[in-house]
Amino acid sequence: MADRVLIFAGPDYEDLELWYPKLRLEEAGYEVTLAGDEAGKSYQGKHGYPCTNDAAVGEVKSEDFVAVVCPGGWMPDKLRRDANALRLLKEFDAAKKPIAAICHGGWLCCSADVYRGVTVTGSPGIKDDCVNAGATWVDESVHVDGHHVTSRRPSDLPDFMAGLLGLLRGE
Repeated sequence: MADRVLIFAGPDYEDLELWYPKLRLEEAGYEVTLAGDEAGKSYQGKHGYPCTNDAAVGEVKSEDFVAVVCPGGWMPDKLRRDANALRLLKEFDAAKKPIAAICHGGWLCCSADVYRGVTVTGSPGIKDDCVNAGATWVDESVHVDGHHVTSRRPSDLPDFMAGLLGLLRGE
């Protein structure tokens, strides 16, 4: 059985920031589970590309996954209000499993209080949120700090995935 990676999904996710990691991870041999507020629920991305959740965040267990990806868009602002999503992120953080957040995906990590003492990047629009959550902010295409991988925007996706796949390979 392949190692599994969790990707958060919900309404108005950033299309490329969900699909590029999903496809690259599958290409690398990982099994990907999309999870949001409800299993089987379909969502439109900001640019209209659909996805359907495999599971609800309240039903998945962090120990079943080797990493989690937090795509951007407006989805993280809604999902950050779900106690189960925050619990999962705290569990991934405590286990030092890779947490990868791109663009506004860092909002989830801010609300889960897993950025305290971590150097991160993300959408410039969430810089203050990250700093207020205790992170040090840098403006880079990708930043890896321990088990955290962060990037700013869709054009950073190649660097973002190089960082995440490197962590998963133990590099």
